[in-house]
Amino acid sequence: MHKELITFTENLIKSLVKEPDMVKVQEFMGDDETIQLEIIVQNDDMGMVIGRNGKMISALRVLIQAAAYNMGLQRIRINVDSF
Repeated sequence: MHKELITFTENLIKSLVKEPDMVKVQEFMGDDETIQLEIIVQNDDMGMVIGRNGKMISALRVLIQAAAYNMGLQRIRINVDSF
């Protein structure tokens, strides 16, 4: 488990949303040794995370992947979901 990456992602997402206590980040291992991060936010906060035309989520993916690369992790996939 990559605790530093999960903490970084949680802090990044919590700084954007209206309900930071509802943010959850879970890590799963994919079939081809890809790390999958599942970011779960409240339904009302999805627009803040995705952004206009998906620009915010694209920028977040770049930041998270850059942080993962600096931690020595090569393959990472990021999904965002709501509840």
